[in-house]
Amino acid sequence: MKSILFSHSYFLRFDPKQWQIGQPYAPLGTIYAAALMRENNYAVSLFDTMFVSDPEELKPALAQSKPDFFVVYDDGFNYLTKMCLTNMREAAFSMFKMAKAEGCTVIVSSSDSTDRYEQYLNEGADFVIIGEAEQTLLELTNHIENGLSDFDSIKGLTYLKDGKLVKTLGRSVLKDLDSLPLPAWDLVDIDQYRQTWLKHAGYFSINMGTTRGCPFKCNWCAKPIYGNRYNSRSPENVVTEIKLLKELYQMDHIWFCDDIFGLKPGWVKEFSQLLLKENIEIRFKIQSRADLLSDEDTVEALAASGCENVWIGAESGSQQILDAMDKGISIAQIREATQLMKKHGIKPSFFIQFGYPGELKDDIQLTINMINELLPFEIGISVSYPLPGTVFYDRVKADLKKKTNWTDSDEMALMFSNTFPPSYYKQLHKYVHQNYHKHLAKNSLVKLISNPLSANFKSIRKAASVLYHAPATMIEGMKLRKLEEA
Repeated sequence: MKSILFSHSYFLRFDPKQWQIGQPYAPLGTIYAAALMRENNYAVSLFDTMFVSDPEELKPALAQSKPDFFVVYDDGFNYLTKMCLTNMREAAFSMFKMAKAEGCTVIVSSSDSTDRYEQYLNEGADFVIIGEAEQTLLELTNHIENGLSDFDSIKGLTYLKDGKLVKTLGRSVLKDLDSLPLPAWDLVDIDQYRQTWLKHAGYFSINMGTTRGCPFKCNWCAKPIYGNRYNSRSPENVVTEIKLLKELYQMDHIWFCDDIFGLKPGWVKEFSQLLLKENIEIRFKIQSRADLLSDEDTVEALAASGCENVWIGAESGSQQILDAMDKGISIAQIREATQLMKKHGIKPSFFIQFGYPGELKDDIQLTINMINELLPFEIGISVSYPLPGTVFYDRVKADLKKKTNWTDSDEMALMFSNTFPPSYYKQLHKYVHQNYHKHLAKNSLVKLISNPLSANFKSIRKAASVLYHAPATMIEGMKLRKLEEA
């Protein structure tokens, strides 16, 4: 029986911000692929890099499993892997070399390798899989196991042949997601994930995917794995996995890591009814869009299912910038979705993006005003990040001569010329966060004054934090104005 050692290239310790947050999710894409290969009579094992300090730790795993194939298969469901951080890329290259030294055939599937396949091949990968990878991986390994050396007929592949680059025809994405086996969760050291979550968050969350792809056309959003196709698992299939995970791991919470959760008409309502029928109680968070959550029936069904938190790509409080992004939503929809979620007990959270080309000071102020008015549960702030294959990337690529990727997720470097210098956007990030927390504190103070009988330690503490955030906001604002004038 041929053996495969799976790995991935996300090292939590190499990303200081995420290491400090301490809320890691297992490499879902990796264990999906491992499950399929095991179902097809391959011996599979996992070298999970999530908690690894150094790529050198791969050597004992290679020596122990002596695999025929070493497969670096990144999780296409996680925005941290989609960002293609240089720390992780270099670690992957190091692992290639170790695996090659042990005689392994090295195969790679990731967002970054899809965009930079030639670089990955030159660094030691034998094959780079382009796009959705499970079926290509199975076909490729079977081909090699059967002693065949002509790979031109295998769709979704790049490799070097006699020193020349070969790229085969693209492979269509899988439509029937229920045909895939459930992820090989048994390969993951769940206790390590559980203990990290409990230490940092006080509860344990597991990731699940119910869909693949996104049909929307935001021009800064790269889709190297699934493209613009959108395919969904059935509610029955998803509930089956939830039951299994609850029985095996007793998780407290689920992150449904889809780009867009429940887009298929009627899916959320059917999912909610199935959970009720099976007497399953869960808490979860999702990612969605403001226009989809302007429908009260959908929001009500999400709340009934156990949805606690929804992250939406609000991005900007300026309609002009949203339109420039081809976002396809309106400020009115952001407002309506936020109000509906709060009405039904769901916490709305915003992804915010500064630095999109053409954004001026007035646009930035509109975004700050929107945050202050709507007071989402959480905000995640980034600056515009050019990813290959996007309209946005093509617009700014002439500026990307020295730097095309961040080193880690907290770098926040603007990598192209814009209205303000990169230092301004780093300071803007600090100012907006402080300002947001100041407004949250003020809101808590107002509630406390209007209804003192509802006071508890948490509400008093939050209201009192205005004494810290108000002066801190003023200081960060003064620093920001200095950079504006520089």
